[in-house]
Amino acid sequence: MTDLTAQAVKACESWGGSLTPPRLIANRENAVFEVTLIGGIKAALRLHRPGYQSSSDIWAELHWTNALAAKGFPCPRPIMTEFQGMVVSDARGAVSSVVSWIDAAPIGKGGEPFNGPLQDQLALMERLGATIRRLHRLTDELNIGRLQRPSWDAEALLGENPHWGRFWENPSLSSGEAALLRKARAKAAQQLSTIKGLDTGLIHADLLQENILQNADGLHIIDFDDAGYGYRLYDLGTALVQHAEHPDRDQLAAALCRGYGCDAQLMPLFILLRTLASCGWVIPRLPRNDPGHRVYANRALRCATDFLSA
Repeated sequence: MTDLTAQAVKACESWGGSLTPPRLIANRENAVFEVTLIGGIKAALRLHRPGYQSSSDIWAELHWTNALAAKGFPCPRPIMTEFQGMVVSDARGAVSSVVSWIDAAPIGKGGEPFNGPLQDQLALMERLGATIRRLHRLTDELNIGRLQRPSWDAEALLGENPHWGRFWENPSLSSGEAALLRKARAKAAQQLSTIKGLDTGLIHADLLQENILQNADGLHIIDFDDAGYGYRLYDLGTALVQHAEHPDRDQLAAALCRGYGCDAQLMPLFILLRTLASCGWVIPRLPRNDPGHRVYANRALRCATDFLSA
């Protein structure tokens, strides 16, 4: 048994224990395990990445998804501990939580654009747009108050110290490339400042393919770990970012926006915002010479070049 699995076994004790050994299914921001709790309840145990979100932030996330699920929105619902808590911190400060299991598969994987007939892709994007719209509209109807969650506003995306890091300092960038990203940053900030009526509020902020599941019941949204307050269209830009260089990107964007009920005109801006954020996100997560930095940098540079030339 690995140390991580041993931690998962120990964490399960707050939920009464696990009938079978926890099975690691993802280890990115959080280590996520498939567990079967006492009573036969299948669930997802999250061992939260130390220092990434506070216990209060995680509680706020779960408070939101609990309220959404209670209204019928297709997302995981927190499972309470034996003492009716949603978040557990051990003596070392390690934080864990458990949410309901959704028996469904992701609509895709990182680095793998959609495949299959274009009409099927467009239909999926339109349904996703409608699901995101439902998420935002339902959230505005909830009586949950102002939650302790991060900001995804212009300052958090394009300020001197963006929420996910100074993307123009990605170690794989040449000085000229860094200057190009700063130029795109300035133009994006100027555009954001002049657009009137942009809807803001609680957003998921990480609607990648891996966080959108699908089964016979429809689409389900998982992993609200990065949720916060920001531009609603940022959720749409994030849903498109893995298809930023897809030959049919504009049609995919139009379908997503058709489902959401908005104009696709602003999608290049919000796709760019996500590519820039991701270029910063990777900096503390990989060694400076890791080729993974270049993957995020290349995408940001291509989107920035297109954005500046438009």
